[in-house]
Amino acid sequence: MPRFFIPIILMAIALPACTPTVKVEAPERPIEINLNVKIEQEVRIKVDKALEKEIANNPALFGL
Repeated sequence: MPRFFIPIILMAIALPACTPTVKVEAPERPIEINLNVKIEQEVRIKVDKALEKEIANNPALFGL
């Protein structure tokens, strides 16, 4: 067997060991999306509208 076959055989054996592996796993913790700002703004709009109605219905309530 000629000498140049030995490196080729060794590369053929070692090459599959060098292939990268990719693992797809679920995260340990769930993804959390924080929407507190939007909810807070909606609540303020509803309170402001309700307050305007109460002031319009009963102006003496706040001394106006």
